[in-house]
Formats: sequence, C-alpha cells, structure tokens
Amino acid sequence: MSSHTPATVPSACPIRQIVTDDLARSRGTVFFRLILVIPHLIWLTLWGIVVAVVWLITWIWTLIAGSSPTWAHNFLAAYLSYTVHTSAYISLAAQPYPAFLGESGYPVDLQIDPPAPQRRVTTFFRVVLAFPMLIVVSALQTLQGTLAFLAWFYILATGRMHEGMRNLITFCIAWNARVNGYISLLTDRYPPFSEGEIPTS
Repeated sequence: MSSHTPATVPSACPIRQIVTDDLARSRGTVFFRLILVIPHLIWLTLWGIVVAVVWLITWIWTLIAGSSPTWAHNFLAAYLSYTVHTSAYISLAAQPYPAFLGESGYPVDLQIDPPAPQRRVTTFFRVVLAFPMLIVVSALQTLQGTLAFLAWFYILATGRMHEGMRNLITFCIAWNARVNGYISLLTDRYPPFSEGEIPTS
C-alpha cells in the first residue's frame, strides 16, 4: 500500500481511521505549527464544554432507550473527528489547516458508524470501564509527542514527513480516537490493540 492509498481497518470496527496524507510538508507552516494551532486549541476547549453537556444527556438517554439519539451521536462524532484533525495537524501527521467543524475529507480522518444499540450495564459503567484504556492512551500520547518533536527537525531538513513516523503517530491518534469514541458513547465496542492502524507501504 502506498502512502497515497487510504488505510482503513476491517469494516467490523465502528470507528475507522482513513489516512490519505502524501507526506509533503511546508517548512514554513511546520516551523510555526504550535502558534498556528492556537485557535484550534481554544475552539476545542469551548466546544468541549458543550460536548460535556451533550455527553451527559446522551448517557441518560442511552440508559433509558438502549441507544443514543442520532442528533447527539452526530454532534459527538463531529467533535471526535475534529479532535483527530487537530491532533494530526499539531503532530505533523497532516499538512492542511483543519476546518473548525470536523468536516470529512481531512488527510487523517475518521469514519464513524451511525448509532447502534448499546448495553445499558456497560453504558452505566462506561467511564470506569475505560480507565485501563486511559492509562494506555497516556503512554501513547507521550510517544506521539516525542515522534512529533523528532519529525519537526526531520521535516525542516527534508521538506517531507518521514513515513514511519507518520504511521506511528496516526496509530496513536487512531487508538486514542477509539477510546474517546467508546467513552463518548459512539460505540460500546471495547477497542482492542489489534485494530490500530499502521499504514504500510
């Protein structure tokens, strides 16, 4: 598979990552990347406040109805996609400046299945069940940050992203997205490591 070919996981996974990045980078935007991403970090924080309210509504609704409402599912899915776009941008796994509403088509993007029935027991204990995964996410975020730091120097020297670094960064982003998708009630499928994406050439 070339770096231009979308990399996806088996269709059974309800949250799938697509990587269409071509590895080309602009040295100028990479050099100032941490400054350029500031508006997105502010917007993530503001949007996150609303997400917390919607999550609570979704949690109660799912406990009663056994499935999240479509409007809430779509709202939380858009936020999750936006976090992936922003994470890919700040980690140098993608070049374009992200849009602010999580629109599809970014070089590191998500496909998220529509609402499906969820077990009320696992919904009730969702945050507790996710705790072990959050420990792993913390470790992967450290790895992601380290790789992005090294990639910054590599890109300034070569004008391109190293494919191996990009692939490991997108793996971290994908697994983090599945954990957050699980917590956000977008799916009740516990995300295993076997479904992380590491695109291969």
